[in-house]
Amino acid sequence: MKNKELLSKNETIRVRMAPSPTGSLHVGTARAALFNYLFAKHYDGTFILRIEDTDTERSDEKWEKDIIEGLSWLQIEWDEGPGKKGTYGPYRQSERIKEGIYTKYIEKMLEEGSAFYCWHTKEELQKERENQQEKKEAPRHLCGYRDLHTTDEEKIKQSIIRFKNETTGPVEFYDFVRGEVSFDGENLGDFSIAKSINEPLYNFAVVVDDYEMKVSHVIRGEDHISNTPRQIVLQKALKFDIPKFIHLPLILGTDKSKLSKRHGATSVGEYKDMGYLSEALFNFLSLLGWRPSEDEKELMPKDEIIKEFTVERIQQAGAVFDVEKLSWMNGQYIRNLSTEELATKCMPYFIDKNLIEIKNPKENISDAKFKIPGLGTERDFEWFKGVVAMEQERIKKLDEITGVTEFLLKDIDYEKSLLVWKDMSVEELKKILSDLNVILEEIPKENWNKENLREIIMPKAELTGSRGKMLWPLRVALSGKKASPGPFEIMEVIGKEESLNRVTQAHKKLV
Repeated sequence: MKNKELLSKNETIRVRMAPSPTGSLHVGTARAALFNYLFAKHYDGTFILRIEDTDTERSDEKWEKDIIEGLSWLQIEWDEGPGKKGTYGPYRQSERIKEGIYTKYIEKMLEEGSAFYCWHTKEELQKERENQQEKKEAPRHLCGYRDLHTTDEEKIKQSIIRFKNETTGPVEFYDFVRGEVSFDGENLGDFSIAKSINEPLYNFAVVVDDYEMKVSHVIRGEDHISNTPRQIVLQKALKFDIPKFIHLPLILGTDKSKLSKRHGATSVGEYKDMGYLSEALFNFLSLLGWRPSEDEKELMPKDEIIKEFTVERIQQAGAVFDVEKLSWMNGQYIRNLSTEELATKCMPYFIDKNLIEIKNPKENISDAKFKIPGLGTERDFEWFKGVVAMEQERIKKLDEITGVTEFLLKDIDYEKSLLVWKDMSVEELKKILSDLNVILEEIPKENWNKENLREIIMPKAELTGSRGKMLWPLRVALSGKKASPGPFEIMEVIGKEESLNRVTQAHKKLV
């Protein structure tokens, strides 16, 4: 009888995420981990991280490190595992193999006759598949050795271990997103469960781990639905409780096909490197296949998402990974950072591009001094905060900050024609720049701030008949760009000496 009750009375909620360390942390895997985490936290349950590294040829420690760091960066914390509370490592199937956890269940099935050794060759199995294709039958292995018991060491050495499938009729289960799901049990055939007594394969190891870890709900991508009937027949054969299943919609590209590299970045690490904030990606991923009670609501802090999260609001249709929407959302989170937080997060991008060097590293970055190689000067953290603050309202990703502020940190170059406002003559332009030099020279350093600069320069600009005649060449002289922050903001950041220098250099271009 299929259990259609999501939460049984007095049930202890235990869920798990079980990635394979065969590649970087995919956003689809991260989304599945996130939904498990939200479900567990909503019901005061337990979230377990289990690394499924039985594929020794493809598994790599660097990918495990990437997965752990990615989940930690996203603030998806697991609740138990090897190690002390608060410093949990994940469970690893490779370590559980060494402990003999899977071996005892494989031996039990062999003894009871629900598993057997199969020593068919690859060539024989290939021939069987070809015959089935010709007859348009479901691909499955119907093993002629299923009723034979062997103690021949040579045969055992060249065998794999298969499940003796006695299923007739459908294998059915209730999915709390899709409803009733049914597979033809006979089409499963006698499927493999282990390479040897000490080498479990995926479906078998999953079943044993979920049982031993008392997993109550299996929440995973819908691409795992086809694994479910095999796992259910194994659970029945081992007399294990069957967990409840929740299969999540696929993540799609904007063309509605399955998300892949051709759509752009697909790993959490790539989005982190591009300057997306963990809080923004957490928020964005939570809305891929789930919606809050207020359908139009999009910006939600972590605690609110946990409070709102229910399985009933998971959708069946595929969820589109819209990078433009993520960028918009990330921009909103950037706006909400304090200038100090944003400057601290942006600092590595400037260092990476050699725009800034930390002269005297300090534990507290706000106490550090910085060398600006492009200007041959030194500055402090307060100055750097001013650089970043200029673009806080405009950037959508942290990695955009260097491109839009680079002109503040090194000598600039531009075509002299860019200085001209509309139909100004060269002589008129030269006079404007000379006047600006005089005006700026007379402003004391202690009054050098954008408010005071605006108050002094704007009336002078109005006297030219069109304030653009003064403000346009001033801004170009300071930035070397067609589009940039306002001249008063720029002058406040680069200071009096550099402002005068840039206006002087602009005048020299016209001589």
